[in-house]
Amino acid sequence: MITTLEGNLVAKSADHVVVSLGGVGLEVYAPFTTIEKLQSERVFLYTRLVVREESLTLYGFATAGEREVFDAVLKISGIGPKLAVAILSTLSVDNLRSAVVNDRPEIINRVPGIGKKTAQKIVLELQDKIAGGLDSLPLAAEDDDSGVLLDALTGLGYSVVEAQAAIQSIPLGAPDDVEERVRIALQNLGG
Repeated sequence: MITTLEGNLVAKSADHVVVSLGGVGLEVYAPFTTIEKLQSERVFLYTRLVVREESLTLYGFATAGEREVFDAVLKISGIGPKLAVAILSTLSVDNLRSAVVNDRPEIINRVPGIGKKTAQKIVLELQDKIAGGLDSLPLAAEDDDSGVLLDALTGLGYSVVEAQAAIQSIPLGAPDDVEERVRIALQNLGG
């Protein structure tokens, strides 16, 4: 099993990178958020090799926690590796865990390719997994205001990833007023 990969970054695209290792270029599919983090020539990724009858596909992650969530999501019937990567491209590990713990499938429903029933199934099936092994990951402090902020920003046309980044960059001492927090988040987005 290939569990980590360290090498030189040769190419980057929207859904994968090519990493040169000992003269061999390996194509590694990864969440968008992981690909965006790869800025230097030398890269290190946590990986998972997915073996199918017709292919061997390597998936890479910035953290061991992302790989752990990828593995947990893959165990859900009807969820393949591409959809698992789409989930991690759209939602951070903390936000996915928070959606599961707080029984909020509407957060997962925002992932392209996931409908309401699939989102509910993910929440239901991951609840046991979070209790049984994903607890080592820190739980996001997701409250009702964060959901309202996320809804407001995505309603204005920002992607879930952009909205989450803007919400996370709101200073801790910011006012509790939702409208003020939306204004601060919009400033963080440059809007």
